[in-house]
Amino acid sequence: MSVVIMIVQLILGLSILVILHELGHFLAARAFGIKVEKFYLFFDAWNISLVKFHYKGVEYGIGWLPLGGYVKIAGMIDESMDTEQMAGPAQPWEFRSKPAWQRLIVMLAGIFVNIVLGIFIFWMLTVKYGETYIPSSSVKYGIAPGIIGKKIGLKAGDKITEINGKPIVRYDELRTSKVLMGNTKLTVVRGNNVLTIAIPPTILNDLSDLGIDEFINLRTKFKVDSVVPNSNAFKAGLAKGDSIVAVNNQPIQFFDEYQDQIAKYKNGQTHLSVKRAGTLQDLVVNVKPDGTLGFARDRDSFPEEKKETFGFFGSLPVGASKAWSSFADNAKGLGKVFKGEVKANKAFAGPVQIATMFGSHIDWPKFWGLVGLLSMALALMNLLPIPVLDGGHAMFLIIEMIKGKPLSDKFMERAQIVGFVILITLMVFVYGNDIIKHVVK
Repeated sequence: MSVVIMIVQLILGLSILVILHELGHFLAARAFGIKVEKFYLFFDAWNISLVKFHYKGVEYGIGWLPLGGYVKIAGMIDESMDTEQMAGPAQPWEFRSKPAWQRLIVMLAGIFVNIVLGIFIFWMLTVKYGETYIPSSSVKYGIAPGIIGKKIGLKAGDKITEINGKPIVRYDELRTSKVLMGNTKLTVVRGNNVLTIAIPPTILNDLSDLGIDEFINLRTKFKVDSVVPNSNAFKAGLAKGDSIVAVNNQPIQFFDEYQDQIAKYKNGQTHLSVKRAGTLQDLVVNVKPDGTLGFARDRDSFPEEKKETFGFFGSLPVGASKAWSSFADNAKGLGKVFKGEVKANKAFAGPVQIATMFGSHIDWPKFWGLVGLLSMALALMNLLPIPVLDGGHAMFLIIEMIKGKPLSDKFMERAQIVGFVILITLMVFVYGNDIIKHVVK
């Protein structure tokens, strides 16, 4: 059932994005009197449709090939490669008969809708939920680095006070693109010493493999909050309110110390020294292969969070800023791929990975937040100057406006073929990489 929920959320999210993107092209074309022949969610390759109907001269439908969607605009050389229509004289209701500036608007309308959608989603999420964050002043015990954090020189208990010389107001800043895009310097207080630790430009490669939790986490003390029934923790006698003070006689104070010690006994057995109601007890526990016992920490162990709320209109600049940051981060990430700082197979997510991001249960704030992020990513990808994509069409129209005459139909046909080959190659790479990642896991 969990897999079904992931798939349904993926299809719903992508369908919303594709339909609204294509609706942008559709409405812009109709506004300029251009005839639209088809409006499809997914591709009806070889004219095979799952569903279709005609309304006011337009064929609406759902194709069988779930690789996006399209609107077929009369008199336009596009991925459909319909050259028959282009052989006759231009008609006043065709795309090619309109001024270049109108055609440019039609091509950029889908991208515009994606950007507006992204801003709107983040705006509405901010209106409803505000912003919850951990003030840096609440981080009493510093950070607990994971594999990636330790690799770059961070240590448990470090207190990070500045990013590129600017004081940190929110702990959450350490897990954002300010740091994770690399080429960043962290000011670290370690005991009585102040250090500078550089974040390498290639850190995204490690994050792709290991995840954000292997960079840094909060260092916290902890107590047992709940025990999973019939788990190893339950069988050993661990109970709500217990404090684990040692693992196999090795004293521990913080949760990261507990994790480090318990990991030594994966798929084995060890002793826990537990403080309960002022007395110490020794428990023998079997450790699972993944290094867990089956208990949850109490929330009181975590630093206090703050919630900031905004009015309806006050939320707009906050939401717009989040949308723009997402767009800019994706652009920077692409730049790192082109510069060779990030491997392509680490940078791009396919449908399997995106479905995993949606999760195996329905969480509407998470769902809409991810749709907002994907909408901004889709806008950026469509801006790329690749023939077939909106950015490629826009590039040729700008060249036409500079030259003062359109590019030849023969050139445009060949450009579409080249663009189609590039796009298919990219899709095969992304899908293949996505499958390989999850098979290896």
